[in-house]
Amino acid sequence: MKKLLTLVFAVALAFSLSSVSFAQDAPAMDKDKKEMKKDEKAEKKAHKKKMKKEKKEEMKKDEMKKDDQPK
Repeated sequence: MKKLLTLVFAVALAFSLSSVSFAQDAPAMDKDKKEMKKDEKAEKKAHKKKMKKEKKEEMKKDEMKKDDQPK
């Protein structure tokens, strides 16, 4: 009976220690997800800024064309 109790205790101890070690990997995955979200957000922001700049340049070209037309 004493051997069985020791075996059960050893298994329970091993299981609890292994679950703690596996749980440490979970926050690292969250960091990766956060970094990916930040990267995606930065890409969207850069694209939006680029589109604004292109639109502004296009409007300037249109104004230049209007000024060049005879009245």
